[in-house]
Amino acid sequence: MINKNDIFVIYGNKPKDMVKEVLNEAGIEEEINSTDLIGIKPNLVVPKKSSLGATTDPELVAGLIEYLHSKGYYNLAILESPGIGYRTQRVFEACGYLELAERYDIPLIDLQKDSYSIIKVEGLDIKVCNKALEIDYLINMPVLKGHCQTTITCALKNLKGCIPDSEKRKFHTRGLHKPIACLNKALKQDLVIVDGIMGDLDFEEGGNPVQMNRIIMGRDPVLIDSYTAEIMGHQIEDIPYIKIAAGLGIGSADLSTASIKELNEGRGVEVKKNSRKVARLVRNVKESSACSVCYGNLVHALKRLDEQGKLAALKDKLYIGQGYKGEEMEGIGIGVCTKGTEVNVPGCPVKAKDIIEILSRYLKS
Repeated sequence: MINKNDIFVIYGNKPKDMVKEVLNEAGIEEEINSTDLIGIKPNLVVPKKSSLGATTDPELVAGLIEYLHSKGYYNLAILESPGIGYRTQRVFEACGYLELAERYDIPLIDLQKDSYSIIKVEGLDIKVCNKALEIDYLINMPVLKGHCQTTITCALKNLKGCIPDSEKRKFHTRGLHKPIACLNKALKQDLVIVDGIMGDLDFEEGGNPVQMNRIIMGRDPVLIDSYTAEIMGHQIEDIPYIKIAAGLGIGSADLSTASIKELNEGRGVEVKKNSRKVARLVRNVKESSACSVCYGNLVHALKRLDEQGKLAALKDKLYIGQGYKGEEMEGIGIGVCTKGTEVNVPGCPVKAKDIIEILSRYLKS
């Protein structure tokens, strides 16, 4: 059975197959009762397809449903309330969830039309949709992506879709971070499955997607968010709600306690530059059969360096990909495949934080 400090990672671009494999490793059926109502909470903030980097891939949810059905669980529901200004039914349709619900005969719960209860946490009155509170086992399926106000959005923030629109507005007036943490005290999630296939670089509504080709799963939303923040090249201190949630006892922000279990290696070679912004960031990059996992981490690292005002000073070529194995080159190599370069950032997959650290030192020298 999956433990609180476990983080499972699987790489690839076939989400339905991947989620079944990672669920099989975790054995979550050992902790779900046969009569439990299982709630599935995707991230459907806007009426856009998942390829734009804003919403949860319906094929990922399809894989979860098929796995649960194979274990005898049929009491399932998908619940969501999108961003303010969008109608839930329109979002369900645009994101492919009407077809998904029909295919598997699963109800779609429109939380915009739901009543709510008020739960007091740390002096805040939090309105939480009653249908969400009625769930016995909540599976949170956020997208790994950036956010214009909170830097990232993943497991903890995705529960914001379980509150009424009036409360969403109030969250913004309260500064977002403390309310997000308190919401996770009021509403418990039992499992987190992160859609890291395609996520936007820095905006929750998509448009600058980065191909990451991974699924991340765990039970502790604080630990998951700490891990995903690191993937995107951020320090945990950059996202205040993570520390606040840890202080409330929701989970741990200490990655040294995490047991990270990578089920395979990121070996996909298809790399997509999905926007002009991404193309600008990688203008100095020379890629040859690069794994999309390493390439995605590189893009996030370059984004952080750009924000720090350092990227403009980088004139050298950055080499990445399996096509450079065994070659000796001038310039900077990203990942173990390019260890023949003058300067190399080791790793397989290479980490965004390591890229940032080594390139920052190099630019100072």
